[in-house]
Amino acid sequence: MSDKVKTERIGMKRIQLLEKAKTLPSIPGCYLLKKVSSDGEVEDILYVGKAKNLKSRVSSYFNNSPKSPKTDILVSHVNNFDFIITDNESEAFVLENNLIKKHYPKYNIRLKDDKSYPYVSIDLNEPFARPVYTRKPNRAKKIKLFGPFTTGSNISQVIRILMKSFMLRDCSLAEFNRRKRPCLLFEINQCSAPCVGKINEQDYLKDLNFVINFFEGKSKKALKELEDRMMNAASEEKFELAASIRDNLQVLKEFCEGSFEQNVEMNNNKNLDVISYYVGDIELDISCYMVRNGIVLGHKNFHFQKGDDALENEEIFMNFLYQYYTTTRELTPDEIVVDLADNNIQILKDSLLSALDTEIKISSPGKQFANIFSLTSEHAKEHQRFRNKNEDSPWVGLNKLRELLNLKETPKLLECYDVAIWQGSSPTASQIVFDEGVPDKKRYRYYALEEREEGNNDFEMMKEVLSRRLKKGKLPDVFIVDGGKGQVNSFLEVLKDFDLNIPVVGIAKERSGKHQSFKDTAVAKSEERLIIPNRLNPYILKKCPSLMRIVVSMRDEAHRFSRKLHHKKEKDRIFNSWFNDIEGIGPKTREKIQTNLDVSIEELKSFSTDQIMDKFLVSEVIAKKIKKKLSSDSF
Repeated sequence: MSDKVKTERIGMKRIQLLEKAKTLPSIPGCYLLKKVSSDGEVEDILYVGKAKNLKSRVSSYFNNSPKSPKTDILVSHVNNFDFIITDNESEAFVLENNLIKKHYPKYNIRLKDDKSYPYVSIDLNEPFARPVYTRKPNRAKKIKLFGPFTTGSNISQVIRILMKSFMLRDCSLAEFNRRKRPCLLFEINQCSAPCVGKINEQDYLKDLNFVINFFEGKSKKALKELEDRMMNAASEEKFELAASIRDNLQVLKEFCEGSFEQNVEMNNNKNLDVISYYVGDIELDISCYMVRNGIVLGHKNFHFQKGDDALENEEIFMNFLYQYYTTTRELTPDEIVVDLADNNIQILKDSLLSALDTEIKISSPGKQFANIFSLTSEHAKEHQRFRNKNEDSPWVGLNKLRELLNLKETPKLLECYDVAIWQGSSPTASQIVFDEGVPDKKRYRYYALEEREEGNNDFEMMKEVLSRRLKKGKLPDVFIVDGGKGQVNSFLEVLKDFDLNIPVVGIAKERSGKHQSFKDTAVAKSEERLIIPNRLNPYILKKCPSLMRIVVSMRDEAHRFSRKLHHKKEKDRIFNSWFNDIEGIGPKTREKIQTNLDVSIEELKSFSTDQIMDKFLVSEVIAKKIKKKLSSDSF
């Protein structure tokens, strides 16, 4: 089909969709832009959006108003849409995010950071309570929680030091209750042995309060107490104990300086998150400063592909905020400080109340938070600059791939295939999927392929893989194959047979220094290259470390994944062909042999009966039968 005919068809489709959109109600709700196959069997939801006025918003996609290249590309794929009405904008906001989580639309942003954060928990319901490191905090009555502490903080070490320094119990409640005599920690002055009454609750609580004060940011009291204990130990000539306290003090002081950030201490005891974003050339970076008890404990950074305009960028930011607080509920502060329009603050506030069943105060920076908000905004900007300069961002690599392939939009969904075969037997293939530069293991697939009389036939095998893959729908933006021009051209031929026009690139190694002497060449390094159709010279991947990291990771993952199934099939095939007719091998024995079957036929033939017994953990009778089978002329 010519480009002119395609353009005319897209134009006619837009007119039809515009007429359909004009019949929508002028009320709040969500809309789903879809790509449906001609037979109506395969349906891809490309984008989920919310609207104050469904009729006006959906019509804007298909009318003649100016649109960004990104929106034009989205609309060119749309041939149908659906809608769901809601009572108000806040309900639409919640529904939109639920639909995004359900359908994973290609053109919506999705929060992928699902890390839990470390906390310090002190359960005052327990006798002689102790600080505990946890990533699943319990917010029950009389449980004190401190944090979250960011990844990389030495919070575990700090807890151990504080427990030993103030001689708090280290055992579980069950062990504490069954103890009849003190443990070794009491003997080395690292526990006050409350389990056997060596200290009363009142004195123990005094020591515990030093730890509580420390995590509340009042670290000076705890540090002063430890300094006094160090001096007393020295005066009593307990020099080892004094030296140990001195070393521990240094660690605690460094933790206070690095984690409590005294220079940005607030003048109140609020628990709040200060969040800002910065829009660069390619990405939108978000920075979150976490303030607990008036002290900045750490920060988190996120980045997404930027929107087409300021309005879409603010929508991306709002969607992020909703996803962040509804998927990481233990991080929810008392207050969130953001720079949003008043109506958007109200929508976000109502949406979070509906999802979390608890009200969170959402404020503008104002004078009270002006300094820390400015710091957060600057951090978002500098973090993007630093990451992009070091080409750490996957978007840098994906954008480079867009340039190399002359695509209209940045590719997000990449698929890589590898076929594993040895001497024409047990052929397998793997499908590896990366979404926005990171593995999407839910979409990984194995393919057990047919063995062919002619042996290795990459073209036919890849054709078999693709014919099965295409039935699943949702094709990638770019295919990646392991190999040079031959493999790439072969893959393109397969796509041509299916009337598909999807970009294909290959990844291959070329040994550098090929004109050097044999000795030099033997130690020369391999160079990863990207093979691009209709390009005279391959692209040297080391020029863009971000792209190299993505493509090489996909190739290596495809190798690992395909060989994993291949080895299993080979083991099954070899086992079935070798041992099927040996009398006396039952299911359990078969499983033992199969588990330990990691040697070649020739090696097995050289094994003695005793070696077979040791290798496969079988009886002498079975081992002799296996030995006889291996020695037979028919084998």
